[in-house]
Amino acid sequence: MPTLRSYIFLDRLQPQLMCLLGSTARGYLPRHNDAALVIEVAPGLDIEWLTDVALKHDDVKPGNLVVERQFGYLEFHSKYAASVQSAGAAVLEAIGATPAAAVKPEILASKIVDRVDGYHAFLVNRSKSGSMLLPGESLYIMEMTSSSYALLAANEAEKSANVKLVDCRFMGAAGRLYLAGSESDVRTAAHVAEATLRELAGSGR
Repeated sequence: MPTLRSYIFLDRLQPQLMCLLGSTARGYLPRHNDAALVIEVAPGLDIEWLTDVALKHDDVKPGNLVVERQFGYLEFHSKYAASVQSAGAAVLEAIGATPAAAVKPEILASKIVDRVDGYHAFLVNRSKSGSMLLPGESLYIMEMTSSSYALLAANEAEKSANVKLVDCRFMGAAGRLYLAGSESDVRTAAHVAEATLRELAGSGR
């Protein structure tokens, strides 16, 4: 049976994260306030038959299905949270797991950079997938495992403060999150993002 690396329920997709997911979606585009579930497994190819389980079980729309070097990722969504949770439960039953079996998140690095230099902003923007980082703004960066926990951190941070989602990388060995805005908003978002992952890491879920 596959190893469950993450099992992440997003109760209401926030506008910026929704757009970022939609920009790379290979399937159906999510909508603002949709509920979504992200499942990450190893070995990666097992995500294919788990996708079949989820889609046949309930009326959910697949947004992304990716098999990369080591891991497989599935994101599906619906305007009905109950449908998303039902399809997720079917996947868990198929692999004989519970949400608590997922690898707990671990924050590897986090930092707030105040008053970003113009050259630094230029370098970050060269590889961004979201909003522009402007000179003089504060920048929050966080790296974590498993990588898809970056999505949870981003969604909860966006709920909490008026920040820009500059980038959210949620596949590979580690996830990375970049948020920008005023110093006070960035500090609020950083606190919420870290507290969300630490609470999950310490829970029995």
